[in-house]
Amino acid sequence: MTAPANALVLTPGKVTLDALERIYREGLAVTIDRAARPAIDAAAERVRQAAMGNEAVYGVNTGFGKLASVKIAAEDTETLQRNLILSHCCGVGDDMEPAAVRLMMALKLMSLARGASGVRFEVLELIENMLAKGVTPVVPAQGSVGASGDLAPLAHMTAVMIGEGEAEFDGERLSGADALAKAGLTPVVLGPKEGLGLINGTQFSTAYALIGLFQAWRMAEACLLTASLSTDAIMGSTAPLLPEIHALRGHRGQIEVAAAMRKLMDGSEIRESHREGDSRVQDPYCIRCQPQVAGACVDLLRMAAHTLEIEANAATDNPLVLTEAGLIVSGGNFHAEPVAFAADQIALAVAEIGSIAQRRVALMVDPTLSFDLPPFLAKDPGLNSGLMIAEVTTAALMSENKHLANPCSTDSTPTSANQEDHVSMAAHGARRLGRMTANLANILGVELLCGALGIECRAPLVTSPALQMALNGLRAVVPTLDADRYMAPDLRAAAQLILNRTLVATISDAPLIRLEAAHATG
Repeated sequence: MTAPANALVLTPGKVTLDALERIYREGLAVTIDRAARPAIDAAAERVRQAAMGNEAVYGVNTGFGKLASVKIAAEDTETLQRNLILSHCCGVGDDMEPAAVRLMMALKLMSLARGASGVRFEVLELIENMLAKGVTPVVPAQGSVGASGDLAPLAHMTAVMIGEGEAEFDGERLSGADALAKAGLTPVVLGPKEGLGLINGTQFSTAYALIGLFQAWRMAEACLLTASLSTDAIMGSTAPLLPEIHALRGHRGQIEVAAAMRKLMDGSEIRESHREGDSRVQDPYCIRCQPQVAGACVDLLRMAAHTLEIEANAATDNPLVLTEAGLIVSGGNFHAEPVAFAADQIALAVAEIGSIAQRRVALMVDPTLSFDLPPFLAKDPGLNSGLMIAEVTTAALMSENKHLANPCSTDSTPTSANQEDHVSMAAHGARRLGRMTANLANILGVELLCGALGIECRAPLVTSPALQMALNGLRAVVPTLDADRYMAPDLRAAAQLILNRTLVATISDAPLIRLEAAHATG
């Protein structure tokens, strides 16, 4: 096999978050930089030699887990690896989205390419070609506890590579063997340790955590826009955005959020109209403390990004081949505790962005707090209920996210006859982020609808040029609410503008704030 044409070339150990997001969102084919091949080949040769020897080496010529003391004859190593994959295909529940499976495959490719797994290069080439030709394994999303690797989901991925399991190809769901055959690919016969190298690792958990991070960052960026609309709608003060305030505290996220909001609100006639003679001394915290809250969430997401960028580039199977030392050593890099912590951090940020956004929604629909906006932003209130129940929906979603944000990393349960007696629970900790970011998109979508109506109520005063562009973008999809109507489509459309980054893109192609790891990965 040759490297797929027009694929994104990945350098082992140095793949960036930006590249990983492109793989996820654009469905890119990927290939490993061929400069990595000598190290991969050397590790594979070391494993081959060990398999021929008499010394017991875990996963090469022994059983697995609690059965590690059982020695396997050299002539049975291929059967051992095949049995490992088939026996570990125990996933249940809904299938992973194809884009998530492809990201997981790319992450596994990156891990194997570090040259510490002892997997032959032809196995990596098969993953490359599956990605290039669109052979996507069907992988149930439940069954991993995030330690000893994401065994069940990665086994379902690997099953297709040996001609078993199921895969999607060209719009059809087929057996793994048929999918490979239709794509012109040949199943691989696993050599010593190769099955273990493919299913041992954190790539399922890391893929879901990365997807949660990418979606959460879109929400963090969008909340700057919806928060600015809300602030102008209730004629809030921009004094709390002054740069001197945030410089005195020094947190990067807080400083950047305040700067972005100042830029978004610059030139608002609504703001200028109440600089003098406004009887209010201070706004509620959900307006006044936006940089402090959203900025802290930005900082937390960047910390998680730092962890996940490292993990994405890591060798996380067991045992690892230390070629220069001539050793094959059992360790614990498969334990996904860093991913579990990162997922919990992302969950906290998502919950808090939604929490303060919901309070801004509540502020705008409450006539006692909204500075003369109509009750529930309704035209002819009483006859019309306006956005009354849309606000209730945001309260439900906010509360749901609070429950989902409870940490998963503090949970553990022993498995595999107490051999694997402490596990990370990173898998479902990361997977729950999809539900949380979807909830947050709906909360911010309702805030967008409320902020837009509030600003329209301030006519003939107009908002800033930037916010007006966003308002125009919304109104191209969702007309203004002149009277009560069937509301669910409006909420869906507004949430979609948030999820797709369409609304933010109406203002600028450049990010309002940029996702990057908190520290260089070195």
